[in-house]
Amino acid sequence: MEHRVYILRHGTTEWSLKRRHTSRTDVPLTVEGELRARQAGQALTALRPAGPVQVLCSPRTRAKRTADLAGLSDVTTEPLLVEWDYGDYEGLTTEEIRETVPDWTVWTHPCPGGETASNVATRADDLLERVRAADREVVLVGHGHFSRCVIARWLDLPISAGVHFALDPAGITVLGHDRGVPQIQRSNIPAWQHG
Repeated sequence: MEHRVYILRHGTTEWSLKRRHTSRTDVPLTVEGELRARQAGQALTALRPAGPVQVLCSPRTRAKRTADLAGLSDVTTEPLLVEWDYGDYEGLTTEEIRETVPDWTVWTHPCPGGETASNVATRADDLLERVRAADREVVLVGHGHFSRCVIARWLDLPISAGVHFALDPAGITVLGHDRGVPQIQRSNIPAWQHG
């Protein structure tokens, strides 16, 4: 069945404002993050036709709070939606990591003590297998890097292609099909922009 998938990144946190890599650390939403999460719910309502939807959400508090504030109901916690595990780089910015590993990016270099790109690709593929088996539209509430990996794998691209897809806090991306071919139908829609 060809249905749409709506990817919603959690709202702003103090760490996302400072561009710190955040996977396991359970950082709460900021006041602005909560506002954007509410606005994301309004945007999702404007984007989605009425009808049944399956909502899958990362178990991290920032994602669950975003789903709640967005007005999503019947939310199922989905461990596959957690952020890329940055291991020893948890809480650091890219600039801080580059002090010891020049030119480091999550897309091109390993995360010592964390997940490998291969692990993340497998997790994204497992999630998409579940999404494709759904009998209705799906909303995924998760995180920045992992959601961008999901977008890449939807298009059958390597996860390193995720670098090409922006997804801001509380941003929404819509995945769908064009005559059976997976496509990005809308990309990084700001929470405060409807339609």
